[in-house]
Parts: sequence; structure tokens; C-alpha cells
Amino acid sequence: MRWSQLYVPTLREDPADADAVSHRLLVRGGYVRQLMAGHYSLLPLAVRVRARIMDVIREEMTAIGAQEFVLPALHPAEIWRRSGRWEAMGEEMFRLSDRKGADLALGMTHEEIFTVLSQELRSYRDLPQRWFQFQTKFRDEARPKSGLLRVREFTMKDSYSFDVDQAGLDRSFDLHRAAYERIFARLGLPVIAVRASSGSMGGSASVEFMSPSAAGEDLVVRCPGCGYAANTEKATSALPAVADGPGPDAPERFDTPEARTIDELARLHGVPAERQVKTLVYVVDEELTLVLLRGDHGLVEQKLVDTLAATAVRPATAEEIRAALGASPGSLGAVGVTGLPVLADEALRGRTDLTTGANTDGVHLRGVSVERDLAVRRWADLREVAAGEACPECGTPLEVVVTIEVGHIFKLGRTYTERLGVSVLGPDGERVVPVMGSYGIGVERVLAAIVEAHHDDKGIVWPSAVAPFEAAVVVLGGDERVREAAEALYRQLRGERVDALLDDRDERPGVKFRDVELIGVPFRITVGARGLAEGTVEVTVRATGETRTVPVGEAVDHVRELLTAGG
Repeated sequence: MRWSQLYVPTLREDPADADAVSHRLLVRGGYVRQLMAGHYSLLPLAVRVRARIMDVIREEMTAIGAQEFVLPALHPAEIWRRSGRWEAMGEEMFRLSDRKGADLALGMTHEEIFTVLSQELRSYRDLPQRWFQFQTKFRDEARPKSGLLRVREFTMKDSYSFDVDQAGLDRSFDLHRAAYERIFARLGLPVIAVRASSGSMGGSASVEFMSPSAAGEDLVVRCPGCGYAANTEKATSALPAVADGPGPDAPERFDTPEARTIDELARLHGVPAERQVKTLVYVVDEELTLVLLRGDHGLVEQKLVDTLAATAVRPATAEEIRAALGASPGSLGAVGVTGLPVLADEALRGRTDLTTGANTDGVHLRGVSVERDLAVRRWADLREVAAGEACPECGTPLEVVVTIEVGHIFKLGRTYTERLGVSVLGPDGERVVPVMGSYGIGVERVLAAIVEAHHDDKGIVWPSAVAPFEAAVVVLGGDERVREAAEALYRQLRGERVDALLDDRDERPGVKFRDVELIGVPFRITVGARGLAEGTVEVTVRATGETRTVPVGEAVDHVRELLTAGG
């Protein structure tokens, strides 16, 4: 490709609204342009990178026996209703009606649609099946941000496995996990495989692939000792044992007119946060529910959702709280509460002589024994793990890392095949319901995550496996000999199957160098009159900035060697 014919609208300044590094550099480098919040046009350079990412994914999926499909992005509501997710997906699903009034959805994911196709499987001999596609997904994100990292329209590689039994699912799951590890390694993207919540997907287990990045929105808890790693929605830790006194025979009221928060109660009344019971009020599937935690612990809402298998969860309003408990937030507690479900975090189990709100504004109770005074209906791990807490498996202090989710794999089980009526003839002649797995990679998010991991103050530093071009031949000046030599090198590179870009623009050398660095081409061959007079050109490695002078006749072989060595 000749730069003079290529559409690359590079910018000299950062876009004002770009927060993430990838957002800033992809806009500056002429890769993307925003149409509206959460919707981006991919320009030619981005399309080339996207295609190379998809090629790597496709190769690894094919290697584990997966077959490629392309399914519709517009789905009839009836299928989603049969699976139970028409309501469960909530406001994130784009819903619309056609001219006949039929309810439709823009697909967020394709479990239901692939399951419908699997209804044509007849026998256990047809299994296992592993199917995948690249398809546009739509999610009505409340706060799209950070360029391609959080959008409302994106490409996903989603794949699905169908097996006769759990052992078969385990095999398909392990094959996908290994394929994902190879994919991210080939893309040059560092990832941590972590235990995760299955969320609205359902199923028995899931693993997320998280790329460490300051631009991420997900927290991963990991152990530097044994390798334990989990999303905060799934993470646990070992807390030190707490020695409580017996306390009084019954809770005692005391006035706290100025204490409306955990911190204020600690500061004004000398009650440490770890000796307080925090009472949160949530509406869970339209039922008011009390959630109890230690005062210094935070709630992970997804843990609450998973514990209760809830469809809709939200904090109760101040009006709902006062109507149910007779007090405002800041003076709430579960002592004496009847008629409302009470959930408590495991860290409170067995605790005595604690302090909590009295459900009277400006009043608290001291001397509370959790199991004596609180009608806990259910115990669960609900709290957020903090850095420095002990690993649950080896005791080493845990780390908390900010990450970007780039892939997620699920053991779905039989949820979708049962609800959508899929069965095959088993080896004993009886009908068998296949067991499913689901496996996703967000293509454009991976593209952005690679930029987050590979950049410097000059621009993007693409790994050669995904770069829009592997080498750029930069022509300096208008000398005819220089142009002819550059053209010859460009043709030779292409003949050697090196994806090359010829910068034949009538621009100053500084502009050309800055643009090649900004868009992130791994190798640059600079052809100038001074070097040609000595029979040489310069080869520059983008990742290191190292420049080497080589004979013209050896330049292409040198670039090939660099590409073979991985850049």
C-alpha cells in the first residue's frame, strides 16, 4: 500500500475527550472516529489490525475443531422469552418492534440462537460440536467510555460447545482455555486467567482473561505466592480470627445524634469500624432485603446477585427504607426486624458485642450478638476483598490489580438446551440433553487492550503479529534514485510476503517519521540520498528505537530476520 493512496487522518494533538491511552492514540493515529457515544467507525488501519486479530483467533479456534458460522444479529423475542432472559437482561438489551408489531432484540450474545440450531442434532454420535462466529453485538451501556474499551456496538468472537455429558464439557472448556492462552500470547497481550462470576450467563463455572491496565474497570485479586487469581466478584480471602468479649445480656441503646456513617461512629463514639455491623437495604426482585456486613467491609453486588440467583437488584430508596424500618440510612440495623429477609456476610458469623443502628434516627445499639440478636436467614460470602488480606489457599498477602476483561469462558450446563427443548439419542437408546459451554472474546476491546499494553510517548507500538503493516519504507527527498531504490525495496518486501507500506508522500522527513511512529509500524526502512551514495539504508525497530545501517541488498533479509525473531 502507498501512503499517498491510504486514508490515515492523523492528528498532531490529543482529542480533548479521550481518557484512556488507547482512545487517544487510536483517534490521533487515524484508526477510529466516533459517530456517537459508544459507536465508532473503524478506519482502514483499524480494519487491518482487526482482521489480523480475527485471523489469529480463527486459526486457534479451527485448531480445536471449531466450525465457523454467521448468525443473525436481530433476534425474535420469543426465543429469549423461552430461555428466560428477555426480562433478565434488563435495560442493556436493545429492544424494538417490526412493522407488524413483533418484538425483536439486537443480539447481546447468541446462546439462544446457537441452541436453536442445535435442535437438528440427532444422536450422541453427532457430538461433540464446537461452533463459533464473528458477529456484531449490541449492549445499551449506561456509560460508554474509553474509546473501544466500553462501547454499545462491537464485534465478538463467540463460540459454543455441545457435549453428551459433563466430562465432554470439561474437555471442551479446557480446549478453549488453552486456545485462549495461545491467542493472547500470539497477540502479545498479557493476561491473567481468573475465577469469575457467571452473571446473567448462568452455569457452573467461568474463567475470565484479564489484561492488567490502568485503563481497566475490573479488579482482580491475585496471590503472588501460589497463583490464586479471581475477579473481585468471586474472590475470597482468609481473615484473621477476632476475639470478642461476651458483651451484655441484651443490646443497649445509646444516643448518636451526629453519627450517620461508619466513620463518624468510630470517630465520635470510639467504635472501630471492624466492631460495627453495616446494614444495607436492597430491593431484590421487588423484595426489600437487609444485607449485613462488617463495618469496614464493602459489598460486592454481583455476589449478592449470585447468592440469591436474582434477576434485578438495586439499592432501596430513602423513602422505601423509612417506610419499612422507620429510620433513615445511618441509623439502620436488623435487631428486632421481622418480615424481611436478612442476609449476612460470613465475616459476621459468631461475632458478639458489636454495634449497629437501632432503626431510630440518632440512636445505635451496643452489645449486639449476631446469632442471638439478628434473625439471619442466609449466610454468604458478600464482601469485597482488600489488598494485603491473606490468600485463602496459601496465606500470602493478596494483590489487587486493575484490569481489562478481554475474554470470558463459561460452563453453561443444560440451562439453554433444556429450556429450548434440545435432546439427542444417547448410546443406550434414551434421550439425552446436551451440555453446553460458551466462550467469548471482544475483538475491538482486544485491539484497544493491545494498545494499552504496547505504546510509548511517540504513539502505538504494535506487535508485528497484529500491526496494520509489518514494515514501512520511508522515502526522503525527491531524488529520482532515492524513489527508484525505495520502490524496489517495497516490491521486494511484498515479494517476500512482508506486508509493507511505502511512504511516498511529499512531506518533510520529521512528519513522516512521526506518523510512522504514531501508527506503530514495527520496522522502518529509511531510504535517503546520503545513505544510497554509500549503498546503505537505515532499518529502525519501533519497539526499541534501535537504528542499524545495512547494505541496500541486505535490507529485506534483515527485516525478515527481525520478523522471524518476533520483532
